[in-house]
Amino acid sequence: MVQKLTTIGFDADDTLWQNERFFRLTQERFADLLSAYVDGDHLLDQLLAAEKRNVGHYGFGIKGFTLSMIETAIDVTDGRVPAPVIAELIAAGQDMLRHPIELLPQARETVLEISASHRVLLITKGDLLDQERKLAQSGLGDLFDGVEIVSNKTAAVYTDIFTRHCDGPEHAMMVGNSLRSDVRPAIDAGGWGVFVPHDLTWEMEHDVAPTEAPRYRALDDLGQLAPLIAEIG
Repeated sequence: MVQKLTTIGFDADDTLWQNERFFRLTQERFADLLSAYVDGDHLLDQLLAAEKRNVGHYGFGIKGFTLSMIETAIDVTDGRVPAPVIAELIAAGQDMLRHPIELLPQARETVLEISASHRVLLITKGDLLDQERKLAQSGLGDLFDGVEIVSNKTAAVYTDIFTRHCDGPEHAMMVGNSLRSDVRPAIDAGGWGVFVPHDLTWEMEHDVAPTEAPRYRALDDLGQLAPLIAEIG
């Protein structure tokens, strides 16, 4: 009997370890620095708009976020933002690149358990150096059979990864907190998409849950993943 599932892909940020929390804290710092120039809510709306414009230029991650903060600061002050404020924003981005890794509950236990019976992959997007740093500090690196750090997550990307690392997306599952990046494109590629929500998820990762898709599942936490995989087969 052919095993239905041979390979499980895990997202990294806000699936295995905390990430968005640090972006939110930096946004608060950003709003405080620019409070003399613009209302905080309006400022964060402009920052999000800048991030959306710039993701095609800078990709996902802290460096692009930092550049978007600087661009927004220049825009909202009509170019009058003081140099010390720009320096503070650069320092805020550097602080984010040094933040310690905090594993989410049951992350290590779940990856370890599933790695005993299935091929496990880490599939994440963002800045290469930062993602490599976080993986090294997480202590999870030795558990994965493969690591893929990509510029974006699409159905074509998942098809390529699951074809190179295993026997195709139809025998693979992607697990993550982003409906837009982890779940929908994995299902579109022919695999399973498992949504594990996080309390904080970047607005650009929101999407409508594909509840009509036979290969869609939603879990409360990672602790429910191993039983689901055993049920599917």
